[in-house]
Amino acid sequence: MIDALAGMRINVRHACRRLGVSESGYYAWRSRPASARALRRMFLATEITDVHRDSGGVYGAHRVTAELRLGRQIIVAHNAVAQIMRELGIKGVPRGRLPRGARVGNVACEDLVQRRFARNAPDELWMTDITEHPTREGKLDCCAVIDAFSRYIVGWAIDSTQTTVLVTNALGMAIRRRSVEDGLVIHSDRGVQFTSWAFSQKVHDLGIAPSIGAVGCPYDCDDRVALLRSA
Repeated sequence: MIDALAGMRINVRHACRRLGVSESGYYAWRSRPASARALRRMFLATEITDVHRDSGGVYGAHRVTAELRLGRQIIVAHNAVAQIMRELGIKGVPRGRLPRGARVGNVACEDLVQRRFARNAPDELWMTDITEHPTREGKLDCCAVIDAFSRYIVGWAIDSTQTTVLVTNALGMAIRRRSVEDGLVIHSDRGVQFTSWAFSQKVHDLGIAPSIGAVGCPYDCDDRVALLRSA
């Protein structure tokens, strides 16, 4: 309160006297370093603002929380995100009720492949998917990026959970091992890992054209999984 009054050019001594606070106590509070909790909230506020801005201002607390957890690997509770968003005065765009029979799961990315996987040269079309593999220590999730022409796995990553980090790491390996040519397309399904902001932004920054399989087309996913397992 005193900081706010001082920002309005009100004398600090008069403000302290009016509020019954000692002037020395106020300056001692000002010079005290911020607590670890306060620093974390400032960090989260910055990350939340970035995610909300990058979403075009449409993400609410649930989607911001998911992006922080999956896309940025930040452990945070939904209630904390919602409270910080209220304090910042930002909120998502509510979605209205869909009419009966409406198709859901639409994303802002087209199917550029249309199940035409044959290519005449390498690095024209990459396909990526996540497969689950049982081991003696438990299951492992593997994300692979395969070149449609050579059926060669150009990038891969393994983790115990299916997160955005898993798919971005696989893409990162592919980029380090192969040169990205103009016109390269990367094709995936509509999983939350591939439609997340982090993965989409990485694809955009690399100049790769994203392609998402059509909704309700199981053969598209089956074909890619078969290619990944046979490569």
